[in-house]
Amino acid sequence: MSEAGPVWLYDGVCVLCSGGVQYTLKHERDQRMRFIAIQSLAGRQLARDHGIDPDDPESFLFVEKGRALAKSDGVLALLKHLHGPARILLVGHLLPKPARDWLYERVARNRYRIFGRKSHCELPAPEQRHRFTLPEA
Repeated sequence: MSEAGPVWLYDGVCVLCSGGVQYTLKHERDQRMRFIAIQSLAGRQLARDHGIDPDDPESFLFVEKGRALAKSDGVLALLKHLHGPARILLVGHLLPKPARDWLYERVARNRYRIFGRKSHCELPAPEQRHRFTLPEA
């Protein structure tokens, strides 16, 4: 059995985050990533397990090979799994981590105001639903 793919904990009512999930579904290299909305029971628990307030998330979480990455480290880890134009953001590795996280925090803190907020999490397309659950242990 192959190793489970990474898990992306995202804000399901954030237009930017939901758009990022849709982009990832189209541009992911190996189609193994799982997506968990922080608003779900599993998502709330995963957030709390990693020190993120599920009622006021200031970061998404990217969990890969047992390692949880947040803020800019999570974004850069996610980008490594994609092809397409978003990979240009990998130049972020050239910035010092404090500068990357400062930029990340500005966007995260203002994401609803800039990009908008949905009233509810979208349901994935039927052919993608299996990717919106945690892998079996």
